[in-house]
This record gives sequence, C-alpha cells and structure tokens, in this order.
Amino acid sequence: MANIAAVTDAEFEAQVLKSDKPVLVDFWAEWCGPCRQVAPILDEINAEHGEKITLLKMNVDENPVTPSSYRVTGIPTINVYQGGEVVKSIVGAKPKAALLKELADFI
Repeated sequence: MANIAAVTDAEFEAQVLKSDKPVLVDFWAEWCGPCRQVAPILDEINAEHGEKITLLKMNVDENPVTPSSYRVTGIPTINVYQGGEVVKSIVGAKPKAALLKELADFI
C-alpha cells in the first residue's frame, strides 16, 4: 500500500470526517493476508480515481480507537465516508471489478 497515505486516530476527524470529497478508509493490519491481497487493488483504484475519492489506510493495531468506534470487527473493512458519515461498508477482500461496482456511486 505504498501509494495510499496512512491516517491515525488523531487525524481521522480532520482528514476523513471533514473532507469535501468522499473518503475511502481501508482498515487493515500487517498480519492480515486478505488485507495484503486487496492492497494492490486499492493502489490501482487510487491511481485511476484519486481525483474523485480520497483513499486512506488505517492500521487497526496502531489505531484502536477509530475502528472500535465504527464497529470494525473484521479486516479488511473498507468504509466510505461522505459528509462525516459512513455511506458504504465493504467487509473482506474482493476482486477489483467487485470493488469498483461497490464504489461506483463515488468514483
């Protein structure tokens, strides 16, 4: 996930909830195999659609507060935030075509 910036609990409100455009947050962890599978797909989506939607990643081990407050119990969980609210939640690794279909309203 080299191309996607990380967000922390401390930055979450400013970078995600107060953003003018939709923000996709990938909740992940180093030890999560499916998270590593979805990472290059999100890099591609970021490269193709980054002007319309902001992509960020949050390590759930390093930032326990935000995932807990949004009831993220399984990873990878991808939440899309718009206007300070969760407008889409995608749980589990999915192929690129499935992710693009789920994100069609935002990209």
